[in-house]
Amino acid sequence: MRILVTGSTGQLGFEVLRAFSQSGHEIISPARRELDFLNPDEIADKVRRFQADWVINCAAYTQVDRAESEQEQAFVVNRDSVVQLAGAVAGYGGRLLHVSTDFVFDGKVLRPYHEEDDARPLGVYGLSKWEGEQAVRAVLPEAIILRTAWVYGVHGHNFVKTILRVASEGKPLRVVDDQIGSPTWARDIAVAIRALVQHRARGTYHYTSVGSTSWHGFASAILAGASEAGFALKTDSVEAIPTSGYPTPARRPAYSVLDTGKIESLLTAPIPHWRDSLNRMLKELQTCADCW
Repeated sequence: MRILVTGSTGQLGFEVLRAFSQSGHEIISPARRELDFLNPDEIADKVRRFQADWVINCAAYTQVDRAESEQEQAFVVNRDSVVQLAGAVAGYGGRLLHVSTDFVFDGKVLRPYHEEDDARPLGVYGLSKWEGEQAVRAVLPEAIILRTAWVYGVHGHNFVKTILRVASEGKPLRVVDDQIGSPTWARDIAVAIRALVQHRARGTYHYTSVGSTSWHGFASAILAGASEAGFALKTDSVEAIPTSGYPTPARRPAYSVLDTGKIESLLTAPIPHWRDSLNRMLKELQTCADCW
C-alpha cells in the first residue's frame, strides 16, 4: 500500500512512519513546506497528487495555551486544512485516519469517556480539534478518527522531556495533582494505528495506555524511571499543587481518561500499562544522542 503520513516530524508522526516502514509499505512523508497546514487552499491539490491508499493525519496545532491567543492558526490547521484533506481523499477514493484528542471532552464525567459521549471542549485547542472531527465525518463518513491523550515520545517536545530537563538542572518541580489522564507513548499509538488500517476499520476509536494518574503522579514516575535508566538528575522529588496554583491561559479537563474497549478487539496484544511503556521509553531515550 501507499501510505501518506502528515506531521511526520512530530513525536507521533515519527513513530507512525517507523511502524508502517517496518511493514514494507510505500511511505510518503512530505516536509512541512511541501504540505503546509497553515495554507489550506494548497492542501487538496497536493494530496490528490500523492494518490495514497491511506492518509494518516498526524499534523496538528497542539499548543494548548498559545491557541487561546492564536485562535485563527489553531482552526486553520486543526479544522480548515483537515476539511481540504478529507475532501481530497474522498475525491480519489482513498482512506483517511485522523488523530484527535481527549481535549474534546470537558472532564466532568468521572468515568472513562466512550467514543459516543458528548463533546464539550473547554478551550480553543479542544474546540478546533472537535470541529476538525466533525468536518472529517461530514466529508468522509468512512474515515477513522482516533482520539488519544497525554502523548509523549522519544522524538519531539513533550512533558517527559520537560521534566527531565528541569530535574537535570536541579530546579524545583511543582506539578498539578488534580488533573487525571492516561500517559501514552507515541510508539504504542502508532501500533494501534497500524492495526486500525490493517482491519480497514471505520468510525471513532479511543486509544491510550492502561491505567491513569495525575500530572504529578506522571512526573514522579518519570523521575523514578529516569533514575533507574541511568539519567543524572539533580532534583528527586515533585511538589503536588492544585490547578489553581498553576494558572494557564487554557482550561484543561480535570478528568480525561478514555475508554479503550472498542479498539481492544482489533489489537493483537494487550494494551500496555502506562508505567511499563514509560520505562521502556526512558531506557531508549537514555541511549539516544539525537533525540533531544
